[in-house]
Order: sequence, then C-alpha cells, then structure tokens
Amino acid sequence: MSKSSSMLLILLAAIFWGTTGTSQAFAPEDAHPIAIGAVRLAVGGLFLLCLVLFKGTLTLRDWPVRTILLAAVSMAAYQPLFFSAVLMTGVAVGTVVAIGSAPIFSGCIEWLFLKKRPALLWWASTGLSITGCLLLLNNQGTVAIDPIGIVLALGAGLSFAGYTFVSRNLVKTHAPLSVVAVIFTTSALLLSPLLFLFDLSWLFTSRGAGISLHLGVVATGIAYWLFAKGLSNVPSSTAVTLSLGEPLTAALLGVFVLGEELSGTAWFGISLLLLGIALLIGSSRLATRQTVLTEERQTRTGG
Repeated sequence: MSKSSSMLLILLAAIFWGTTGTSQAFAPEDAHPIAIGAVRLAVGGLFLLCLVLFKGTLTLRDWPVRTILLAAVSMAAYQPLFFSAVLMTGVAVGTVVAIGSAPIFSGCIEWLFLKKRPALLWWASTGLSITGCLLLLNNQGTVAIDPIGIVLALGAGLSFAGYTFVSRNLVKTHAPLSVVAVIFTTSALLLSPLLFLFDLSWLFTSRGAGISLHLGVVATGIAYWLFAKGLSNVPSSTAVTLSLGEPLTAALLGVFVLGEELSGTAWFGISLLLLGIALLIGSSRLATRQTVLTEERQTRTGG
C-alpha cells in the first residue's frame, strides 16, 4: 500500500470519528457522556474481537505485553479524559483542545524518543489545520473556558498521541485488525468498572442501542482498524495531524444534519483545515512520484 493511500485511510477514519458528536446529539438525555465513552469502547472492543476470531487470524504468540498495555492504557485514558473535558468545558472547546493539541504532542514524542525532528512541511500543514480548528471554535457565541476541563482535554490529546506512537510499532509486526482487537479489548476491560457507576437503562431503548452500535462498530471498531492500517506506512505525527479531519467532519455534520449555522470566520477555518490536510496528502503523492521517477531513471541507466 502506498503512503498516499495509507493517508487516505487515516483521513477516512477521522471522518468516522467526526460522526461521534452528531451521534451523541441523538442519544437519550439520561446517557452520561462518560458512560457513552465506556460503552463505545466496550462495543468496539467486542466487535473487533468477534471479527478477528471469526477470521481466525488472532494468535497469542510474539505479542509485546508491555507495548500492548501501554497502548491500551493510553486509549482507556483518552475516553474519560475526553468526555469529562467535553462535559466541563463544552463540546467545541473540549474537542478542539484535545484533537488540536494531539499533533503537537505527537511531534514532540517523535522528537524525544526517535530523535526525529518533524519536517517543515509537517509544521506548516499542522499549523494551518490547528488554526482552522481555532477559527471553527470562534463560531461559538459564548465559550466557557474551564481550566480543569482544558487540562483534561490536553491529557486526552496526549493520550491519543501516545496511543498512535505506540500502536505504530505494533502494526509493523502484526496484522492491523489483530492489533486493534487486542488493544481495544484490553482497554474495554480496563474501563469496565465505569459501566457500574452510571445508569445504563438508556442502552435498552431502540435509540440508545442504535447510537451505541454506531459509536462502537463504525466510529470505533472500523475507524481504528482503518487508522491502524494507515499507520503501517505513515509517521505517527502525520497520522495525528490527519486526524484533524474529525472536527472538520463534525462541523459539516452540524450544519447539514443538525441545522447549525457557521459564520464566515468558521467557513474560513474549514478552508484552512482542508488546505492543511491537502498539503500533507499532496506532498506525499509528489514524493511517491519523484521516487518512482528516480527508480525508473536508475533502471534505464543501469544504476
């Protein structure tokens, strides 16, 4: 699979993630955000585990337990941190801070552990995308900034960046589907105590069950499987930047599904987001084309 194709898979995963907010808008009123996060992970983990068992591709040999636990803890931490941040400081602020800070954390992690300084193009595309997110945030008439909520959102961004960095090593040696099945099943077990702290009666309504299945199967199981497949050929910092397609999708769904209105500034933010993402994908295709031309030239000259 080419690098540009891998980037498109990651972008598709981000689009699926972007449906989360709209889905929650249709969830029963008594569904607590943290409970929704725990249920989402439980359904997603169970779906992935059943899928990999059905295909018969899961083996229990040669799995780095320490790496699996680190990835599972990162994903398990992301859910309550993100949904708590959203609860305390609002959907717009919580989402933008969490998702917007993740690329910066990811670049710092790669720099710290791999001694790999992010390229100038990455900084440019990430800067454009984050600026676009901030302009989208500016669309909110009144924004309540809760310091604790901001800290929790930053913790969610760090958790997502950590998950991406660790899981990228796993998809190099194991099938992406097996990787996400093992990680999310473990994460679901870690978060299972939360299921006993909240009222889950909403799960047994038709609307609650439908929302849970969508969040677990589409926005978690399928989305993270696509994300893992894409990670095999894409640096974690680039992958996390592409995940900024999530707030972009959420904003567009808010307009066309929930009937929300966006200001001119917000639409300009969407344009910057699209430009930043297109810059990453376009540069990847150009680099791939240049590599092919170089190989063809070397073949013709016998080099």
